[in-house]
Amino acid sequence: MAAAATSSSAAVVSATSAHIAAGRLFAALDTLTPAWYSSPIPSSLYASLLRLATSHRSLSAARRIAAHFVTSTYSPSTSTSRSSVPNFLLNRAIESLAACGSLADARELFELMPRRDGGSWNAIIYASSRAGNPTEALSLFVDMYSLGVRPSDVTMASVLSCCAECLNLCGAQQLHGHISKRDFQSNVILGTALVDVYGKCLLLPQARRAFDGISKPNAISWNVIIRRYLLAGMGDMAVDMFFRMVWAGVRPLVYTVSHAISACRDNNALKEGRCIHTFVLRHGYEQDVHVQSAVVDLYAKCGAIDAAQRLFNLAPVKNMVISTSILSGLASCGRIDDAKRVFEGMEEHNLVSWNAMLTGYIRSMDLTGALHFFQQMRKETKEFDAVTLGSVLNACTGMLDIGKGEEVHAFAFKSGLFSYPFLKNALLRMYCKCGCLRSAERLLVFEMGSDKDIYSWNSLISGYERHSMSEAALYVLSEMQSEVTPYQSTFSSALAACANIFLLKHGKQIHAYVIRNGYEVDDILRSALVDMYCKCRLLECAIRVFEAGPSRDVILWNSMIFGCAHSGKGEYGLELFDEMQKQGIRADSATFFGALVSCISEGHVELGRNYFTRMIDESIIPRMEHYECMIELFGKHGYMAELEEFVDHMPFEPTSAMWLRIFDCCREYGNRKLGERAAKCINDTNPLTHVRYEATPD
Repeated sequence: MAAAATSSSAAVVSATSAHIAAGRLFAALDTLTPAWYSSPIPSSLYASLLRLATSHRSLSAARRIAAHFVTSTYSPSTSTSRSSVPNFLLNRAIESLAACGSLADARELFELMPRRDGGSWNAIIYASSRAGNPTEALSLFVDMYSLGVRPSDVTMASVLSCCAECLNLCGAQQLHGHISKRDFQSNVILGTALVDVYGKCLLLPQARRAFDGISKPNAISWNVIIRRYLLAGMGDMAVDMFFRMVWAGVRPLVYTVSHAISACRDNNALKEGRCIHTFVLRHGYEQDVHVQSAVVDLYAKCGAIDAAQRLFNLAPVKNMVISTSILSGLASCGRIDDAKRVFEGMEEHNLVSWNAMLTGYIRSMDLTGALHFFQQMRKETKEFDAVTLGSVLNACTGMLDIGKGEEVHAFAFKSGLFSYPFLKNALLRMYCKCGCLRSAERLLVFEMGSDKDIYSWNSLISGYERHSMSEAALYVLSEMQSEVTPYQSTFSSALAACANIFLLKHGKQIHAYVIRNGYEVDDILRSALVDMYCKCRLLECAIRVFEAGPSRDVILWNSMIFGCAHSGKGEYGLELFDEMQKQGIRADSATFFGALVSCISEGHVELGRNYFTRMIDESIIPRMEHYECMIELFGKHGYMAELEEFVDHMPFEPTSAMWLRIFDCCREYGNRKLGERAAKCINDTNPLTHVRYEATPD
């Protein structure tokens, strides 16, 4: 209570002081009248009044002062000048009018000046730059230069900042040449401005050369080069420059420290981030909210979420920034319950926190929770953006909920957010995954227009392939190639389409196109090629692709093992399975399925039984297809006692299809007990199709 009272008293004193100062300003203005004075008012008084008006951002006061000293220098009867107004005073008035928010008044006064010196041009250019009118400032600089007025270093720094704002690289390079000729290269203000403009134009090598040309860079110079590296996605260089700054003995600004920590976060450089955190603790930066949030964000994004949460719990003030940082980290790593507790503990929520929670629900695969959370968001806030709707669309896509997805489509259109290309791509992906390919076509052709990119085409091609419309997928590939250059993932979907309809000729053409155009054949593309050649019964080509280079990708090995099993080369597939084990590549359920199919084709009953047992020992839960394989393995090769034992120990009742296969095997190899049991189960399931066990005669 005492602290609050002290704070309140300080605020009252501050407000009272400001009120007294403002009162003095207007009292001083009241002493200035349009009356004709016998002796001129000192320029120093006008200058003091202008400074006071500027400090209070009082445009009306600045206008009255400027009007008074301009009109008081002219005779009302003859319109002749009694005394000239000093240029420095007019320059201060230009600065004051612009600082108080009226660039138009400043420009008008500049145009009325009978004689303009370098200070006048500097004042109006600086005013235009500060007022957010870089184009006008650049135009004024050109006029100034054409009149032969020599710019000062401050003027050139202002013009360089305008070039940076407009991304006017040509103008910046011309100024750079002018600076070099006048030996201003080592000027810290101009050098820093050059670093900034080159950095904003993403010419980081030139920015670095400009920085290295500063003889004694100050904290602002270091901050600019570190920030430019960070925003250009060169976090490693930003961190390197931060350590160089510390070694040079320059104390970093608070923002420089937060930039360096953010660079570590972006590069997943946890080790360097910990070093900077130690620096923060040793040099007293830990109390700054931006640094606190950056450190929490660093640990959260780099996977040290427990350290991030400890720092969050120790923070004396849990404001919006730091709460959003830990919330985003918890949500991104799937700790949705912890994220929800932080969210509910926040006094207020911003759009970032809402979106972070939505992302968390989706990453934890709680898609229903994500949609419910969006409904809560709609009730509590009117804030949402394209990221929000994109997350909701991802939830709809995962749930294959076309109805909700269409509602989001309409909502995005009504909200004016449909112009974002990534949102259109999310909609296209949703329609393709849900099988609404006509809607996807209309969206791509009629609504996306020039916004369609490689991801749009890939979504449509993979959608057609996934829904067994392989001819359409290959047609879209040919259409796509007239607009954009395909990615490797495009060819994977196209090759899968060729495999689905056994189009060996088209598959070979795609393979040749990939090689001819220098695409890297990665594991995904190799898997697609192996699968295509195997399904098209060209096993030799599949083997050549598989053996073209080493790989630890289990999907590629699975494709080859399956191909061998279905092409009558089960022995080679089993050799590959053993080779996987030797190389330490962990087999998954699909690998064991391929091995069991190979055992069936080659008649290796005991080996198949061993594989099934090993799968369980390796904590891989057998799926329906594995049980079907074992029934086929025992039944096809006449191991009826083993088949009966296997059926008795199954953790679930065999399906109708399994009983039919068991029934056929029992009739062929003779097992009355199991055959009659199978017949009873078949008849109970399908009473209209009656079967009766009779052993097949030898």
